[in-house]
Amino acid sequence: MENILITGSKGQLGTDCLAVFKDTSGLIGVDLPEVDLSDRDQCLDILDQIRPKLIVNCAAYTAVDACETDDSCWKANAALPGYLAEWTEANQSFLVHVSTDYVFSGDKPLYKPTVGNDILNPISEYGKSKLAGEQAIAERTQRFAILRTAWLYGANGNNFLKTMLRLTLQNPEKEFKVVNDQYGSPTHSHTLARQLKALVEHRATGIFHATSEGYCTWYELACTFLEKLGIEHHFVPCSTSEFPTPTKRPENSILENARLKDMGINLFSTWEDELSAYVERHGKKLIEEIRAL
Repeated sequence: MENILITGSKGQLGTDCLAVFKDTSGLIGVDLPEVDLSDRDQCLDILDQIRPKLIVNCAAYTAVDACETDDSCWKANAALPGYLAEWTEANQSFLVHVSTDYVFSGDKPLYKPTVGNDILNPISEYGKSKLAGEQAIAERTQRFAILRTAWLYGANGNNFLKTMLRLTLQNPEKEFKVVNDQYGSPTHSHTLARQLKALVEHRATGIFHATSEGYCTWYELACTFLEKLGIEHHFVPCSTSEFPTPTKRPENSILENARLKDMGINLFSTWEDELSAYVERHGKKLIEEIRAL
């Protein structure tokens, strides 16, 4: 497929998508501040210029706590996907959009995973804005695939793992409380990018869940990550109530990749194996980057 547009191309997932699709003719990435696709006129104009056969939308407002007070998250997470879908339908293109576990309430019994047809009931502004984006796409085109993912980490951009590594290296003797009663499936952004490409190659449509297999808590993830790096740490498990945030987080963010498995194209292994591969490939560089600060 020629003429592929990656939106949010400077971000964590967008950077990996550029790498995964690098051998494709006519690959283009766009991102802020050069292009603001949440402006409808600017969005449709740039699409008319590029005329992509495939749009991979990695653009999103992902500062979950900030979404509670910043209405601009609705422009990025709800309006922008709608504009992409509008153009997709009018120009016989195809749209792949990345969504989130936050479209669910996260109150399913532990440790039962959420499946695609479970009730949608976001409990945060971030989740509500992302659900509105899914709905805008479905209302404007049938030429789409939506992948809901969770607990994303990668080599680029900011994420939970990098934060825990930075805090530990900068304060090696300090104890840090880490939430131990929220469960999810840590997901490597590079594997998710490969999964996006596999969906395109199989011409799959509709809604999919796409995360690593298995689950853990944030505390377990932080400990496992630092242990794989061989770095001493002082993490202390705590409850959500001991670590309040402006946004209510889902207690159970475990997703089941049922449709990917049914199609025989699920590329994810266990979260521990994915994390090991991430550490092997990027661990040394991550440490060097933080120590350089």
